[in-house]
Amino acid sequence: MFGLFNFLVALFACVGYAHGSIAWKATPFNPPSVPLAVRSPYSSAWLPQNAGSGSALSNTWPQFWNGDTLGWAGFVKVDGVSYIFWELLQWQRLRTNKLRRPACRVFVLTAGPIQLTVTFLSPVEPTSLVNQSIPFSYMSVYATPTDANSHSVQVYSDISSEWVSGTDSQKVNWTTTTGDVIIHQVQLENQTLFTDSGDRVQYGAVYYASQSSSSTTWQTGQDLVLRAQFINNGTLLNTQDTNFRAINNDWPCFAFAHDLGNITGQSDTVVFVVGHARDPAISYVATGGTMQSRSSLYLSQFSSTNDAITTFVEDYSNALSRANILDAEINKDTTAISSNYTDIVALSVRQTFGAMEFTYTPGNASDVMVFVKEISSSDSVSTTDLLFSAWPLFLYTNAAIGKAALLPLLEYQATGQYPNKWACHDLGPAYPKAPGYPKGNDTRMPVEEDGNMLIMALSYTQKTNDKSLITTYYSLLDQWAQYLVSNTLEPTNQLSSDAFAGSLTNQTDLALKGIIGIKAMAEIASLLGNSSANSNYNSIASSYVQKWQQMATTSDGIHLTLQYGNSSSWGISYNMYADKLLGTNIVPSSVYEMQTEWYTSVENTYGVPLDTRNTYVLSNWEIWAAATMTTTSAQNQLINYVHKYLSSSLNSVPASDWARPVVGGHLALLVTSASNSTSGTSITAGPTATAASPQSSSTATTSSHSSAMSLDPRTVLSWLCLPALAMTLLSLAL
Repeated sequence: MFGLFNFLVALFACVGYAHGSIAWKATPFNPPSVPLAVRSPYSSAWLPQNAGSGSALSNTWPQFWNGDTLGWAGFVKVDGVSYIFWELLQWQRLRTNKLRRPACRVFVLTAGPIQLTVTFLSPVEPTSLVNQSIPFSYMSVYATPTDANSHSVQVYSDISSEWVSGTDSQKVNWTTTTGDVIIHQVQLENQTLFTDSGDRVQYGAVYYASQSSSSTTWQTGQDLVLRAQFINNGTLLNTQDTNFRAINNDWPCFAFAHDLGNITGQSDTVVFVVGHARDPAISYVATGGTMQSRSSLYLSQFSSTNDAITTFVEDYSNALSRANILDAEINKDTTAISSNYTDIVALSVRQTFGAMEFTYTPGNASDVMVFVKEISSSDSVSTTDLLFSAWPLFLYTNAAIGKAALLPLLEYQATGQYPNKWACHDLGPAYPKAPGYPKGNDTRMPVEEDGNMLIMALSYTQKTNDKSLITTYYSLLDQWAQYLVSNTLEPTNQLSSDAFAGSLTNQTDLALKGIIGIKAMAEIASLLGNSSANSNYNSIASSYVQKWQQMATTSDGIHLTLQYGNSSSWGISYNMYADKLLGTNIVPSSVYEMQTEWYTSVENTYGVPLDTRNTYVLSNWEIWAAATMTTTSAQNQLINYVHKYLSSSLNSVPASDWARPVVGGHLALLVTSASNSTSGTSITAGPTATAASPQSSSTATTSSHSSAMSLDPRTVLSWLCLPALAMTLLSLAL
């Protein structure tokens, strides 16, 4: 249904000098942190924007999502004069900076008499799992004269070994492979399989690649040596430094230079590719407790990572075209709601997919499972309530991806290795190892996770008409529904998805989630022809919701409470969205109308607080609440609050809660009724790759600790990422 996602935010020039930096302005607004190469939990490079100051790229290094420095440098020489468009240097001097919005929505930067167009593209291809599993991103560059004269132009870029680890004392080694594509590969000398330390994986390799031609040169070595070589000569030496050493020992770097020649019009496009890859990717518990090593799905179609990189580099123009197609689809669907909503959604897709990894069992390419790292709040694997928060994105882009994300949880619990009667919270506390919890000692959220699994399973089935999940795992789903029958109407003191807010007895919204879960089980039974179970669960859900409404409404009847019997308490009743999503209509219309009126009376600077225990706002739940509003004005008001925060320049991290995937919930307004949807697009495993051939086959394969982090008026709503953005250009006087 959708092509490759490419949201290239347009920038307009704000030429000037301010404290040694160039100010620039973003449209629709300046993001807290610009995503540069965001493809997986370990391929995640961002440019912090100094709390929205819009300062020049050269004022700071790119960063891993957790703040680790990632050295990435770029220069261009024009008629012998060197300009820096990427890198932190103490001796740089500003000259000019111009940015405009071309038709293809990339940045155009001025370097003397030429304009340099720089595009960052982190592909999102929800209809091709093979493409989506490739953990690499593009940076492309081309030059155009501005004065109709001929100019000699050379372009340079390198990355440092900081891309391998956040511990600079670790020793690395490297190789360079030449061919149609030149590939630098750098890795830790001492590797530990399936280990994540300081959010950085301790095995695998970082790759930096570019196309080869007679005008391409490369070199590995010390940062200052490589950059001086290019600045002085416009070329590199095609030599490798073999003095393997620590990351901070003369900072080994990996560079390319391209001579674009004497150009009178637009030059050829130079493509760079960067990312981190490893094999195997995930260790997952199988039947009997044995640990199964799973590989990234792209390796089912490519003979090696180098083979995948070669195809990826040569497929750039096709990738950009597919990106534009997806952009157009998203823009069409979101602008029907509001332009502010378009901005929010365009920023959310990349961040969610950037926390996911697509895997298979070697020898069985149809055994597709998706694993998700919680990011920042913990290292948990495939947290159930985190998936629930991001669920609207899966339903919108390709519901089959949601199925692949549910399978690891369902399959593990169906083997009987998880001893509790409720759904597990996650698959393990230390990504990328997913051993499960044979002692049942995961974070306890029984009503929360049972409701989540039942709602997700039914909504997937409604969206796709694929009954395989509910058929295969019916007894497990029924077990969870029975737990809800016994425990959801008056839930004990327990956590909800918003675990950071603390546990609470008789949580109104948590109880509602469980009731909707029971109703979902009734619908599941109906879809499978089990009329007896359908009647039983329907009767229970109808009875419970009537009692719930009485216990959950304040004594004056003007809003739902946070906790039964406490009329001074209230909160965002975001779980009402599940009733809309499933089309179950179990919540009375009067409750929707009551809550719509109430929210408009308690809005703060950045929206409706999560609940009366604190003042923070959660952007994903704010959008879920917007989807339940009974008036367009109330819906737009909640959307506008989220937009207001995103454009407020209050932080400089990928999201105000770092780079977590919960922002997939921002797509809730695009899938307000899964039950009325047509069949979803199925996953494409992809054909065997051929160079310069897009992976776009239509052949189908079958097969959190908390939701959003707490957010106050200073670090409020979850930000997500722009998959592409370009840089300011600085002139160097040498």
